[in-house]
Amino acid sequence: MIRIFKVFVPASVVGLLLSETLLVIGCYVAAYALVGQDYLDVFLFFDGGMDRIFFVAGSVLLGVYLNDLYSELRVISRLRLVQQFCLVMGLAFLAQSLASYVLKDMVLGRWHMMVGSGLAIVILPLWRIAYDVWFIRSRNRQRILFLGANKLVKRIVRTIHEKPQFGMSCVGYLSDAPGGDDFSGSVPFLGPVSKLKESYEQLKPSMIVVGLPEQRNRTPVDDLMGLRVSGVRVEDASYLYETMLWRVSLDALRPSQLLFSNAIGPNSRNLAIQRLYSTVISMIGMVLALPLMAIVWLVVRLTSPGAAVYRQRRTGLNGKEFFVYKFRSMYIDAERNTGAVWAQKDDPRVTPVGRWLRRLRLDELPQFFNVLRGEMAIVGPRPERPEFVKVLSEQIPFYNQRHAILPGITGWAQINHKYGDSVEDTITKLEYDLYYLKHLSLSLDMYIIFHTAKVMLLSKGSQ
Repeated sequence: MIRIFKVFVPASVVGLLLSETLLVIGCYVAAYALVGQDYLDVFLFFDGGMDRIFFVAGSVLLGVYLNDLYSELRVISRLRLVQQFCLVMGLAFLAQSLASYVLKDMVLGRWHMMVGSGLAIVILPLWRIAYDVWFIRSRNRQRILFLGANKLVKRIVRTIHEKPQFGMSCVGYLSDAPGGDDFSGSVPFLGPVSKLKESYEQLKPSMIVVGLPEQRNRTPVDDLMGLRVSGVRVEDASYLYETMLWRVSLDALRPSQLLFSNAIGPNSRNLAIQRLYSTVISMIGMVLALPLMAIVWLVVRLTSPGAAVYRQRRTGLNGKEFFVYKFRSMYIDAERNTGAVWAQKDDPRVTPVGRWLRRLRLDELPQFFNVLRGEMAIVGPRPERPEFVKVLSEQIPFYNQRHAILPGITGWAQINHKYGDSVEDTITKLEYDLYYLKHLSLSLDMYIIFHTAKVMLLSKGSQ
């Protein structure tokens, strides 16, 4: 796996992105060679042809990303794959149409665009199918031997089976007791932990992942040390969990990691940079969004009684409470009889217009004011209501660690998990928040902001 923007990405995804970039560029270069009226080298290097091809290639790759074709690499339906690439090319033609108004130097000729896109619609799906068969499903797979069968190991095994793009396979697991139904038929049980050396000599795995309780009499330290010194890769299950799922496991997190390590905790330099660009982005965003905010304010006022903007008490940095501003998406006095309750699917408290505001994340626009006031950042953990914080901090260990940084309008948990309506969802979101707290940086924030734009555009991930 390769680390990009503080996120571990499977090498197969990076390889696919690079190969498709070359293929898309090649399609439009070949198209000009077929239908162009000038010499190819003159067009590419003296007539701005490469700039135009890079522009259209960028729009194609953006369309591939927006269709989640880099999130799921398996080809489940070839017909659906072709349909998705037709949508991608539609986005490329739309980008060319817009460019004809504002960036005329970036527009390709009519036949050049049509022939190049036609080649891409044929070549890219065929390459996807070939890549899936040759690289995702069969070649260069890391063979993993698990030592133990705890919750982390079981979650890692499920992820390996669900996402073959990680290029991993499970050769078996060693445990003093079988792992139960979670492993039935998927990962062979090889016997007790004491058979580690024997199992390694027989299977020759490329990695050993340890998921045993921290008890010296149960962990074969000498055997593991001997294998590690001989060049065998040995990893803790918590590391692989974080790498593959982009979360910090609460089950594996210990107080000593927080007390004596810099692994979890904000860096003052990164926090200062975050505060600076949060202020700049919120000022620019507020100016650009003012016309849209005026329209939303008017629509909310006309469709349901009550103020269009409301404020709600939330918990922020170091547990300090503040009022967050939002466009009202619920009926007035929606919680009069129930008190504070979590948002839920098909929430009856939400107005018809409010459903669209939440789906498009437009109800969050007034929070730019909170950012300018220093109460929030653009990116950070979602600010929770004090009523929930009190209960959750008593039920979930390390919950208050998320208050070590400013809450955000968007965040790592928001783009990777749905709105929580249970303690289990909150635990999952906290694992994402701890990952963000550990890896907070400008590059990760830019990744989150870019992905948030995708979520807003496609109306995904909100409730």
